[in-house]
Amino acid sequence: MHIHNFSAGPSILPSGVLEESAQAIREFAGMGLSILEISHRSAQFEAVVDETLSLIRELTGLGSDYDVLLLQGGASTQFFQIPHLFLKTAAAYTKTGTWATEAIKEAGGYGEVRILASSEDRNFSYIPKNYTIPADADYFHCTSNNTIFGTQMKAFPDCPVPLVCDMSSDILSRQLDFSRFDLIYAGAQKNMGPAGVTAVIIKKSMYSRKVNHRHIPAMLDYEMHAKKGSMHNTPPVFPILVTLLNLRWVKANGGIAGMEVRNNKKADLMYNAIDRSQWFTGTAAAEDRSHMNACFVFREVNPDMEKRFENACKEAGISGIKGHRSVGGYRASMYNALPLESVQALVNVMETFS
Repeated sequence: MHIHNFSAGPSILPSGVLEESAQAIREFAGMGLSILEISHRSAQFEAVVDETLSLIRELTGLGSDYDVLLLQGGASTQFFQIPHLFLKTAAAYTKTGTWATEAIKEAGGYGEVRILASSEDRNFSYIPKNYTIPADADYFHCTSNNTIFGTQMKAFPDCPVPLVCDMSSDILSRQLDFSRFDLIYAGAQKNMGPAGVTAVIIKKSMYSRKVNHRHIPAMLDYEMHAKKGSMHNTPPVFPILVTLLNLRWVKANGGIAGMEVRNNKKADLMYNAIDRSQWFTGTAAAEDRSHMNACFVFREVNPDMEKRFENACKEAGISGIKGHRSVGGYRASMYNALPLESVQALVNVMETFS
């Protein structure tokens, strides 16, 4: 049976990427060795890193005034790495979900955190708007997409201070003016690649903003990682290769513009089905609905109907749609590699299971 993978992350990868990755495990680049056992200092792997960095830069349209880094530790490490480097007095944050809350918590250990706006009052079901970013903040941090609650920033505020964004769950999914951002970070395991590598895109002018009153360990220093070509220590070799293969797939399928067209079609199909359903309702404010994660629940609590729906999904080969425990219900994650046919399969079940 074909499986329709709606997992929130680690998420679906293109079938061709999986096949190429499997081949690389058996033998990579004619070396007679697996990608899992070659030296990260080999010319073959250095070429992998160089092309990966180049493709991220090409797809985002950013120039030489930015560094692109491939790091470890996931987005959760960035929650404290950023304030460790840049929070001198006070930083500004918006609180729009679980991961934004975690980022705020970590930053609080380094200085004052000013929460400019929060959607916690309605269980993070919307994106706050019309807040003012203080010009004396060290930086402003936001989260572009909230996987658990199914909300997404449709626009970014004008920012008088460095703009920092966690794009873990929607990077490469839609066209943006990436030059508006001073620092972007993203765990790869949604749209970019597998778990195990984190991309950081940083404007070089940020280096002059580093704190000078605390010790900066080498592993937390973006500038050092840039100088070392993301190979200060042994990098996550296999995840970087899979990321490269996925980036090639993104480029071959129209780049970010092509991904946006795909993702808009999937989101339209999914949300139209939710809105016309007699059984289901969406949990996020309509104007803030994520094109990556569609969250929905039964209009009325009905354990029997829930069981029947989940059994129907299983029979149709639909996997990974259970909602996060903090929201309940269901979550259809529609990252770049998910085909429109999978969304149609879920919609068919939603319309006919009863």
